[in-house]
Amino acid sequence: MRILIGIDDTDNKESRGTGYNSRQLAGAIEAHNLGVVHGITRHQLFVHPDIPYTSHNSSACLDVSSSDFKALKDFCRSFMLDIAATGSDVGLCMVEKNKVTDEIVKWGTDAKSNVLKMDDAIKKAERNNIFLEGLTGTKDGIIGALAAVGLRNSGNDGRFIWLNSKKKLRDIEDGIRSVEELINESGVNRIQSNDNFTVGLKDKVYLNEWARPVLQNNQSVLLVEKVINNQNYEWKCAAKEFVKGISN
Repeated sequence: MRILIGIDDTDNKESRGTGYNSRQLAGAIEAHNLGVVHGITRHQLFVHPDIPYTSHNSSACLDVSSSDFKALKDFCRSFMLDIAATGSDVGLCMVEKNKVTDEIVKWGTDAKSNVLKMDDAIKKAERNNIFLEGLTGTKDGIIGALAAVGLRNSGNDGRFIWLNSKKKLRDIEDGIRSVEELINESGVNRIQSNDNFTVGLKDKVYLNEWARPVLQNNQSVLLVEKVINNQNYEWKCAAKEFVKGISN
């Protein structure tokens, strides 16, 4: 079964962030043979004075194949309790992907532009038979954890901070690959121009320092921009601010 795991508020101002912790959790899940992690997405939530957050108010969602929901749930609870930073308000949400309802997707969408309440998150989780638990501190993290699941299931929000692949984008040594090679090596589903140029399979792409695929139509999509008069490659990764602008 495919299971979505949402986490939020795992860090403090001195510790590594929720994105890093989500990758640690993914590695631990696979190391303990509890499932295969297909990808992790980062989702930007509302930044507002009434919402406590550490740096950017983002949450993360893992997309996992596993045959044992309970064993995976118990492991995630224990792992997040172990790595939770002092003063953090960890929230953990888990649900089978095909059981995420429109109500939960809307919760995620609302969390990007509204101040939401813990009590409402609990009621929605109970009504939709979703595991949702605050593990530390005020337990405020349940709001973002539930939102992460909804936004991931929408198929059109956020960007990938980890992909199941032969080679991570950041680890491709020379930084230049054909579109076909990138798709085969990196786990990216599609490479797309940010201004509707046709990207050929044999075209070369330069992976500059900020290669971050976005989630579009339930696929991981690496956005690129055209390079003029270069003999080594036709494309480079789209600018950081452009990618942030469409994925935050």
